[in-house]
Amino acid sequence: MSALLHQLPSSCQGYAPRPSVPQQGLKGSAPQVQCRPTRILSHRTLAQAVSAPPAAPEKSKGKDKPKQQKSLTPEVAKDLYRDMFLGREFEEMCAQMYYRGKMFGFVHLYSGQEAVSTGVLRAMRPDDYVCSTYRDHVHALSKGVPAKNIMAELFGKKTGICRGQGGSMHMFSAEHNLLGGFAFIGEGIPIGLGAAFGVKYRKESIGLEGSDQVVASFFGDGTCNVGQFYECLNMASLYKLPIIFVVENNLWAIGMNHPRATGPSDPNDTEPHIWKKGPAFGMPGVLVDGMDVQKVREVAVEAVARARAGLGPTLIEAETYRFRGHSLADPDELRRKEEKEHYAARDPIPQLKKAILEGNILTQDELKEIEKDVLAEVDAAVQFAEESPKPDKAQLLENVFADPKGFGIHEDGRYKYQMPGFSSGNSALV
Repeated sequence: MSALLHQLPSSCQGYAPRPSVPQQGLKGSAPQVQCRPTRILSHRTLAQAVSAPPAAPEKSKGKDKPKQQKSLTPEVAKDLYRDMFLGREFEEMCAQMYYRGKMFGFVHLYSGQEAVSTGVLRAMRPDDYVCSTYRDHVHALSKGVPAKNIMAELFGKKTGICRGQGGSMHMFSAEHNLLGGFAFIGEGIPIGLGAAFGVKYRKESIGLEGSDQVVASFFGDGTCNVGQFYECLNMASLYKLPIIFVVENNLWAIGMNHPRATGPSDPNDTEPHIWKKGPAFGMPGVLVDGMDVQKVREVAVEAVARARAGLGPTLIEAETYRFRGHSLADPDELRRKEEKEHYAARDPIPQLKKAILEGNILTQDELKEIEKDVLAEVDAAVQFAEESPKPDKAQLLENVFADPKGFGIHEDGRYKYQMPGFSSGNSALV
């Protein structure tokens, strides 16, 4: 186990896990944290805001001092900043559209967690795979799915990536190897595992050239207490599958605070650390600051390279935070104001902007141009969704039965959609 622990990338060596911030109704006193009164959610009106850098973490026991962060190239900086800014603006526009009655059902926004999606997925190839959760819009954007088709899906329109039938929690795109969002926790982990097994099978059993894709499977801290998580860690380790398990630990599983639901993995710990479950299954466990996209990217680059080289899976725990309630139907009354302000001060987008400007990687004008382009793209996505047609009624039964159009086969051998009166709804379907 000790050998696996020493495989931690430089970006997480010396990273001290966040202190537990006691919740209302729980025993204990809150630690002293530096808080800012302003909560930065959308950069549409706060594009110039730059948050103060977080306080330097205390040195973690048993870990070396972190190496100096490698500087970003202008190309990578543009890509990271654009992807994160797009994710935030898209989600905040979704909130507006939801409250205007343009979207229905549950809509779970990703605002605040952008550094995880961008840091991992922008370090991967376009032909790599990703499995998401019900909080899947930004994963789809980071994977390259056009914003207009995601917005159209949220509007329930025919031009959506699932033709309006998937909605917020079920984004899927075969073209982009986006294997889906999943409404129930843990559902996507076995799907991602199966994709990783398929890659290994095609490469080693069939000898198919170019079969070296990697799978990223995202899920939250609450999911790490369900059976699929442990079963998939075991199988991935057993077969050395090319998969990265990415835990987006935002402290809250709906309304359940993480330390109240998960026990420590080490008898010497007083707080749960999900990353420590990795070595128990023979894979590296990595803890990373999920509010710092550069650190997430560095960890992801190493994990991807390891998986692509046939060395097996990695478990990454990214400590992050969502800036809104569990869903747009959640009044967000359980989390303390001090906790929310503490993490708002560590907003990953202004942090990256500050690093880019101070490092003279891009100019203020170049960043403004990126922001302008993103805002135009989000506005165009809404217009596209508004103007797109609704799905046809005939689409309702497609992909239900095993025939070309999904309506089943009649007893006389004909497809049911070929029967007289079908298009008018007068044909018997059973």
